[in-house]
Amino acid sequence: MSARNAFRLLSLALLLAAALVASIAFGAAELPLRAVIDALSGGGEETTRTIVVNLRLPRAVLAILVGGALGLAGAVFQALLRNPLAEPYVLGVSGGAAVGAVAAVVLGWNLRAPWSLPLAALGGALFAIILVLRIAARAARGFDTRVLLLAGVVVGAFFHAVILLLLTFATAEAYRSAGFWMMGSFAAADWSAALLLVAYLAPAIAVLLMMARPLNLLAVGEETALYLGTRVERVKLASYLIASLLVAAGVAVSGVIGFVGLIVPHGVRLMWGSDHQLLLPASVLAGGGFLLVADTVARTVAAPAELPVGVVTALVGVPLFIVLLTRRAV
Repeated sequence: MSARNAFRLLSLALLLAAALVASIAFGAAELPLRAVIDALSGGGEETTRTIVVNLRLPRAVLAILVGGALGLAGAVFQALLRNPLAEPYVLGVSGGAAVGAVAAVVLGWNLRAPWSLPLAALGGALFAIILVLRIAARAARGFDTRVLLLAGVVVGAFFHAVILLLLTFATAEAYRSAGFWMMGSFAAADWSAALLLVAYLAPAIAVLLMMARPLNLLAVGEETALYLGTRVERVKLASYLIASLLVAAGVAVSGVIGFVGLIVPHGVRLMWGSDHQLLLPASVLAGGGFLLVADTVARTVAAPAELPVGVVTALVGVPLFIVLLTRRAV
C-alpha cells in the first residue's frame, strides 16, 4: 500500500476515534471530555464510569462494528455485481432477517427469551442466503451475478409480502415492536452482543480484505481475471457468502439499517478511486464512523426520546447520495 493510501486510512481512523469520544460525551446527560477520558482510563466518578463503560461505550462499539460490516459488504457487492449502486440489502438478506424477527415478535418468542429475536433474525437471513443461491444455481450454470441479483430481488419481494402477512395477525404492541426493530436501533446494545459480533466479524473482514486483488481483477472483467490466474467462480461465491453473512450478523443485532452499504463505498470510490486495497478498509472505517454519528444523532436530537437509527441514515443518506450522483454527473 502506498504512503498516500496509508495516510488516508490513518485520517479515517483518527476521525473515527474522535467520533467515538464525541458519541460517549453526548447524550441525555452530557459529560465533559475530561470526565470521559478519566472514565475510559478507569478513573473518575463511579456514576460517570457506569454511564461510559456500561451504557455508551458498548453501544458506540456495536454501531462501529455494524457500520463497518455494512460498509464493507456494500463495497464487496458493488465489486461482485460490477454496479456502484448495489447495496447489501438488494440480495434479500435483510428481508429474510426481518421475517425471522417479525415472526419472533408476533409469536411472542422475544417476551419469553430476549435472545430469540436476534437468533430468529440470523436464522431468517441464513435461509435467505441459501434460498437465493439455490434459485441462482437452478436458473444458470456457474455463478452468474446477474441471475443472483434477480433472485435476490424476487426473494426480497416475497419476504416483504410475508412480513405484511405476519403483521396482519400481530397485536398492537407486537406491531409497534416489529416496526421499531425494522427501522433499526442500538438501544439494547451491551458488551456481550459487541464481543460476539467482534468474534464473528474479525475473521470475515480479514478474509475479505485479503481478496482485494481478485476483486480488482473481477472489476476489469471475468475473462481477464481468469487469464491472470484468479479462480473466478470460487472468488465470487466466497465473497458473496462472506459479505452476506456480515450483513446477516449486523441485521441480527441492530435491525434493518439502510443506506450505509450504499453511500459509504460509493462515496469512498468517488473520492479515492476503485482500488479495493484502499476501498475495502476505507469502507470499514467510514461505515463505522457514519453509523456511529447517525446513532449519536438518533439518541440526542429528540432526547429523552430516541429516533430509530435507520430513519436517521435514510434522512441523511438520500440527500447525500443525490449530491454524490450530481457531482459524478458534473
